[in-house]
Amino acid sequence: MAPLPLADRFQALADPTRLRILALLRRMELSVGELAQVLGQSQPRVSRHLKILSDAGVLERRKEGSWVFLTLADGDRVAPMFALIDDWADAATQSLFATDAARTETIRGERAEAANRYFTNHAEVWDQIRSLHVAECDVESAIGRTLGKRPLGRLVDIGTGTGRMIELFAPRASQAIGIDRSSEMLRLARVKLEAAGIQSSLRQGDMYALPLADESADSVIIHQVLHYAHSPAVAIAEAARVLAPGGTLLVVDFAAHEREELRERDAHIRLGFDDEVMAGWFAAAGLEMDQIQHLRGGELTVTLWRGVKQAERQRRAA
Repeated sequence: MAPLPLADRFQALADPTRLRILALLRRMELSVGELAQVLGQSQPRVSRHLKILSDAGVLERRKEGSWVFLTLADGDRVAPMFALIDDWADAATQSLFATDAARTETIRGERAEAANRYFTNHAEVWDQIRSLHVAECDVESAIGRTLGKRPLGRLVDIGTGTGRMIELFAPRASQAIGIDRSSEMLRLARVKLEAAGIQSSLRQGDMYALPLADESADSVIIHQVLHYAHSPAVAIAEAARVLAPGGTLLVVDFAAHEREELRERDAHIRLGFDDEVMAGWFAAAGLEMDQIQHLRGGELTVTLWRGVKQAERQRRAA
């Protein structure tokens, strides 16, 4: 798409509703339906405004199941626009923005209520699996140690679920992106991360075809996801694709086991992984495995596999 002429871009902003939309999205990601609720307008009318703003390059649309979520474009792009709005907004406009912002608390409440219902319905299943391995706090401590003390840069959490990895490690990252196939899980993650005041970008996507550019991440985490994968090697190769040279991939999952009931009861496709098999997948993806850690203490062993993406010249030499 060709860049929009400056006059057309200003014209795209020159509407009270569109300015309200931008102010709302500055606070949080919202769906089309949620924006319509806050603005007191029909969804078709709101959608027309959103298309104009999208064409102007100031917001992005992401489809999650039957919902469409809106988020602001890259911060460097929209920062000058908001600086102008902040400097020029009159008292009446500022009051309208504040009223809209207050209405978003209703949205937060509705999201939290939906999240609580989901957790209540699924808590028993999660508790059954947790009871088979070491305490979650021990796993999370080991993840922190394995990631090391360095800044994480651009962090991507594949299969983010409820957003726990982002909750823990986004403060160490310059940018945090969570990706999950489930729109329901992404809504749960939004509730949790917004309540914690953690900035992140949550996107619906497939681990086999991540909605990210090549070499756009510095750290990637795949936490308790690969045992659901039909093709773990493909998922690891895709994670390696988005890693910049020198970037780190951390996979956390179960060591190989024989708990067949997890396949039947909880839809696990893979009954854990051997170190040798995982190392082979890492190597094929251009990753040098530099750390393996086993966390024993239950019927299942949790393993952490860490690898570093080699530069192209290193891969050729190998």
